[in-house]
Amino acid sequence: MVDRSSTPIRVALIDDYDIVLIGLAHMFDGYSDRIVIAEIDANTPLQDEVDIALYDTFAQPEADYDDIDVLIQNPRAGRAVVYTWNFHPDLVEAAIQKGASGYLSKTLPARALVDALLAIHEGEVVVSPAPAKARPASGLDWPGRAEGLTNRESEILALITQGKSNEDVAALTFLSKNSIKSYIRSAYRKIGASSRTQAVLWGVDHGFKPDNRRIDHWRDGP
Repeated sequence: MVDRSSTPIRVALIDDYDIVLIGLAHMFDGYSDRIVIAEIDANTPLQDEVDIALYDTFAQPEADYDDIDVLIQNPRAGRAVVYTWNFHPDLVEAAIQKGASGYLSKTLPARALVDALLAIHEGEVVVSPAPAKARPASGLDWPGRAEGLTNRESEILALITQGKSNEDVAALTFLSKNSIKSYIRSAYRKIGASSRTQAVLWGVDHGFKPDNRRIDHWRDGP
């Protein structure tokens, strides 16, 4: 049973897109007695220790890459947790084997997400059930949402704007090339692009390039 009477735990949010982190941070607005969000502006390195580093995988390398290792090994983070809608069994296994203390779904409502983080802080390893449908929790945000892009279309367009090929995107997201092409076609229709060049230029103009490289502030120890 999670002790909700204790001092609020400090949580650092890690993702390269400000709009994504701001949306995630707002999910905790009603839970300030339990969760305190650490500074998410990466213009200066985070110096304080946090209880949990929450790694949001939007347009980021998944848990089979070394970014999660950086958080697990850094003494400034008590525990590292992956926050994602990608529940490929290999990714879940990779995260837990590396030492992540949680693998949490973006479909979790705010209360369930808070409860999971508190349980992790108390020493549990928490893995969310794989969601039947990848519908993000209410309150989350992503680039292009106002233009009608789904979270998955947005993530793939963000990866393309970063210069990733379709093969790169498929490898990063654990989706098939046909699925990638389908998401790309749908995204192109919504933004009025007829070529990859047009899509990239649109992405650059609409916040699809990373704002910061936040994981770099966690490298090389404290």
